Amino acid sequence: MAEALRAYGLIVAMWVRSTMAYRASFAMTTFGNFAATGFDFVTILLMFSHVDALGGYSLHEVAFLYGTTSTAFGLADLVMGSMDRLGRRVRDGTLDTLLVRPVPVLAQVAADRFALRRLGRITQGLLVLGYGLASLDVEWTAVKVAMVPLMVLSGGAIFASVFVAGGAFQFLAQDASEVQNSFTYGGNTLLQYPPSIFAKDLVRGVTFVVPLAFVNWVPSLYVLGREDPLGLPGWLAFLPPLVAAGCCGLAALAWRAGLRSYRSTGN
Repeated sequence: MAEALRAYGLIVAMWVRSTMAYRASFAMTTFGNFAATGFDFVTILLMFSHVDALGGYSLHEVAFLYGTTSTAFGLADLVMGSMDRLGRRVRDGTLDTLLVRPVPVLAQVAADRFALRRLGRITQGLLVLGYGLASLDVEWTAVKVAMVPLMVLSGGAIFASVFVAGGAFQFLAQDASEVQNSFTYGGNTLLQYPPSIFAKDLVRGVTFVVPLAFVNWVPSLYVLGREDPLGLPGWLAFLPPLVAAGCCGLAALAWRAGLRSYRSTGN
């Protein structure tokens, strides 16, 4: 693990130096990323210009949901977002060059073309989260306050594990980046809205099958004092760290199995 983290850090540092060689370009692309992701929340603002509540949730509560998932996803996207390029490497055979290096393959793939511009997404998510927290009518306790950073960090780990599991799937499918994106980018968009507006079967799926609900839906119900649409017990709100650890473990096993199944592209 220490070797993988060191290798990841060295590769990231190389790409950061490369990026900062053109600072004006970095500033423009970061702002572009900030603005592009900001349109998601603009859409929500437009909705609330016509309604007072969405699925029984106020604008401030939806902003809280949006901010927590966007920040968590932004962290995972910054750290592991390059995983969606793995299918391309499998198809053209360039993954072979990573296999012969004395560095863990996962660290190389995750750090490949590290995009510092993704900080724009994180910044935008934090701003919306700050707006939501400042506007919420919630009786804050020490537990609820601690729950917010816990949600963001656990949510980031859950999204990161989905990135890795999606990368492992690409060893078999080879051209499955859009399938992976449906769970990562698509999951982020899903969690920006209240669970009450979705069918219960979908909510069950993202709770018990692909546990994205533990990124923000489940703990947010506790913070906001809302009832679970599935009638689940309230203590589930404290499970995101355990769910994140379990997801990371399963993703590691999937990655190991996928890497062992790789047979190169032939000639």
